[in-house]
Amino acid sequence: MSELPILEGILKYVEKDNIRFCTPGHKGGRGFLNTPIGKEFMEHFLACDITEVEGTDNLHNPQGIIKKSLELLTKFYGSKKSYFLVNGSTSGNLIMMFSSFKEGDKVLIERNCHRSIFNAIIMRKLKPVYVNNKVSDKLNAPVCIDLEHFLKVLDENKDAKGIVVTYPNYYGMCCNLKYVIEQARKYDIKVLVDAAHGAHFGIHKDLPKSAVKLNADMVVTSTHKTLSSLTQTSYLHVNNKEDIEKADFYVSAFSSTSPSYLFLGSMDYARYYLETCGEKEYEKLLSMLNFYRNKINLIEGINVISKDDVKQSSIYDIDNTRYVINLEKGYSGYLLGDYLRENNIDVEMSDHSNVVLIFSPFNEEWEIKKLYNVLRECDLNKLKIEEFNLLNYDIPLMAYMPFEVMDKKKEYVNIKNSLGRISAVNVVPYPPGVPIINMGEVISDRILNAICYYKDRGVDILGLEENKIEVIDEFGGGRNE
Repeated sequence: MSELPILEGILKYVEKDNIRFCTPGHKGGRGFLNTPIGKEFMEHFLACDITEVEGTDNLHNPQGIIKKSLELLTKFYGSKKSYFLVNGSTSGNLIMMFSSFKEGDKVLIERNCHRSIFNAIIMRKLKPVYVNNKVSDKLNAPVCIDLEHFLKVLDENKDAKGIVVTYPNYYGMCCNLKYVIEQARKYDIKVLVDAAHGAHFGIHKDLPKSAVKLNADMVVTSTHKTLSSLTQTSYLHVNNKEDIEKADFYVSAFSSTSPSYLFLGSMDYARYYLETCGEKEYEKLLSMLNFYRNKINLIEGINVISKDDVKQSSIYDIDNTRYVINLEKGYSGYLLGDYLRENNIDVEMSDHSNVVLIFSPFNEEWEIKKLYNVLRECDLNKLKIEEFNLLNYDIPLMAYMPFEVMDKKKEYVNIKNSLGRISAVNVVPYPPGVPIINMGEVISDRILNAICYYKDRGVDILGLEENKIEVIDEFGGGRNE
């Protein structure tokens, strides 16, 4: 008898009926059960998996129901034009980069960007200039773009065509995006925002401002992360009129010619729910989260981060619809994440010092109360580990543009023998997900020491093959930046 590993694995997970403090935002389908139209969608779910038949319109040439829905989306978010993305925010980031820049353009890139941005740099043959991220000592995590370094890089690269910023990051931390946009405008530099985790921003006064309303040129939001749509669904919002025609083309080019009507229907519903119920439901959610945040913070050794905790770390705002549970030094966020899962609580992510939980209006109070009780019963002595601190290191010297590396002859060498070589890969410890080195950059003493530091402490490092790293078959010279 044939096996069904994926289907059986999914069903096994669903049967556990865990509390979900993670994406997607509909929380196991609850997001569709709060309204009559949502319930009807769920009742006819598989029957709604249709194609471009009479009356259903065409995403690649919307003239009917899809066109009307896109007009409602554009009006609600306040963009010049908004789009449905059926290939996720990854496609949105590619569309932004291809629509906004030409081959050879110089672009400022926040070092903590999503991997799809780094892929777009290669595919579009752009010339990146990287901007550092601040690392919070308290959080032991990257928090925001370093505004001081941003101003320095901006002053030295006034000919850049754009900057790409993440808002918020995985921890819900937001930079002063309004300030970034104001400074970029002085030099006619476009601002593109990966707001994958910020589709709900601006719906309530106690949430961060919407990147769209702050007038960024293009913004991508993952509706599935915090709203009530299916995984792999996102919105693209364009405020820059001159790039709309190009965005039209690239949205079609990077989208399936057989878009899922389940995706389209769920994105239509996500906008509808946010528009009709959003402010009231987020008021309720934020009130509950604030109440239990205060209770959890009375537990010794555990603290749910607030804006006050990181106000010295370039943090401008925080998304209060997520908890970043920060442990005292010497205790493991990884082990706390395991403990919560053992108690049937799914979390979004863990790192050495923190556990991140994402809530939506479809989480119920009994779930948050259970989280509090489980945390209160946790024996912190079982979470003890050797103290670990994230490193601050400089951006390495760039020998080649990333796209130039693709056609170079490469070889694998032992990490310890890689000093002075040019990396052919992005080396990224995860968490926190900030590259130590990107392809085309020279491995210096400090970079080599950083790689070894993370590797020796058991951090999962993307880009390494056991003890080897792929490098260009030549030397880059220079031991320090």
